[in-house]
Amino acid sequence: MKVARHLLALGSGLLFAFGLGLGGMTQPTKIVGFLDVGGDWDPSLALVMAGGIVVLFVAHRVARRMGRPLLAPAFPVLARSGVDARLVGGAALFGVGWALAGFCPGPALVSLGGGVHQTLFFVPAMLSGMAIVRLLDARRRAPVADETGAPAPSAV
Repeated sequence: MKVARHLLALGSGLLFAFGLGLGGMTQPTKIVGFLDVGGDWDPSLALVMAGGIVVLFVAHRVARRMGRPLLAPAFPVLARSGVDARLVGGAALFGVGWALAGFCPGPALVSLGGGVHQTLFFVPAMLSGMAIVRLLDARRRAPVADETGAPAPSAV
């Protein structure tokens, strides 16, 4: 079962990469063209997004009728949370990076595999940013202790 899940994940990733390449989403000029609404606007990204939404809509409808996933004991339950400063800041940082570089994580990895030289700088910077956020989150969640190592009164 574990091997099947890994093969399905690999196949899904390859299909996603193929779709990104086929749609031209690995070309930063396409992304910048989509974001240039006041100039020579390129709607191709909107069409790719619409196609993705249709696929997700159908898959979600099918999944809701299933008792459980095919290769897992249960569907994941995702915690809902509101809009906060962390979400807005992360979205803004993502958008600025996307607009400046023309890459987001998926297309950047596909382009790296395709030998696009700009991704040799973008992907390590992206991975470094992800690692920094994980470290900051771990530090934020770490239990507070006093100088002896015992939990501080406010942490109990």
